[in-house]
Amino acid sequence: MGQMRVSNGKQSVAALLAGNTLSADEKKRLEVSQQALDFGHEVMLLPDNGSYRSYYDTGQPYVVWNVFAAPEFSLSPRNWCFPITGCIAYKGYFSEDSARKYAAKLAAEGADVHVGGVTAYSTLGRLHDPILNTMLTLPEASFVGLLFHELSHQLLYIKNDSAFNEGFATAVEQEGMRRWQASRAEPAYLRRQYTNTQRKQAVDLLRNVRAELEILYAEDLPEADKREAKEALLAGLQTSYQQLALDWAAAGLKGRPYGGLLSMELNNAVLSATATYDDYVPAFERVLSQCAGDLECFYDQVRQLSELPAEERGLQMEQLLLSSSQQ
Repeated sequence: MGQMRVSNGKQSVAALLAGNTLSADEKKRLEVSQQALDFGHEVMLLPDNGSYRSYYDTGQPYVVWNVFAAPEFSLSPRNWCFPITGCIAYKGYFSEDSARKYAAKLAAEGADVHVGGVTAYSTLGRLHDPILNTMLTLPEASFVGLLFHELSHQLLYIKNDSAFNEGFATAVEQEGMRRWQASRAEPAYLRRQYTNTQRKQAVDLLRNVRAELEILYAEDLPEADKREAKEALLAGLQTSYQQLALDWAAAGLKGRPYGGLLSMELNNAVLSATATYDDYVPAFERVLSQCAGDLECFYDQVRQLSELPAEERGLQMEQLLLSSSQQ
């Protein structure tokens, strides 16, 4: 029903731009969206199936709310399986209330849970996805990057491997933004609010704490002791991030990647959600580097990886991560 509301309520972007119902900011954002879409098709070689040529106002701050869950003493995310997408590491709801009720049910069963609002999702090219009002509220650079991210899912998506799918889409998003900004010579205030170095530092901090938690969870300790040690590690993560933020401020760097996430109550579900989107990004960046930035080569190499059996694909990705860290 939620998808039907989106599909039936969308309007042509071209018609909206030709009319007089948009605010000046909405008109500017929709104009940029169409320029970015052309760039995505022509420069980034992303699919053109008519998506994002229409617009839909959800009347909400988010289009869906995703529920993430993990056991109390494990970072392995719970997966939910569906006919088209296969098994994915979250379950989405068009109703925030329904999402939170389901999360509360999982929490009552002992799971760590996290509910996150989502500004866009992909129907994987099966439908003509519209631009949403939830996307227009993002900073312009993030909004454009999100278009590239969602189009990437139309280019390549494999069942039962959320980390691969999201890592690929995030890598394409970041490369697309780099090329988009270079082509427009945009002033700094239009670019992302933080540097790639800041993002890497935050991701490394998260990855290191996850590694420490994995060691803790594997130890033969009473649950009470594990729980206490877990809380200490999560508190330490927030303290370390606050110090990182102070270092950025001292260096005159603005923006706080993951600032909102790391200010909330942390648990395994939150950390596993960040891993789904971030862990494989360096591996895909390594493939792009091996292709000397040639996108056709990059997409072909990633497609070959996607066709490997799951276990072999995982080993190849780990090797790429190791190679990336040694660069």
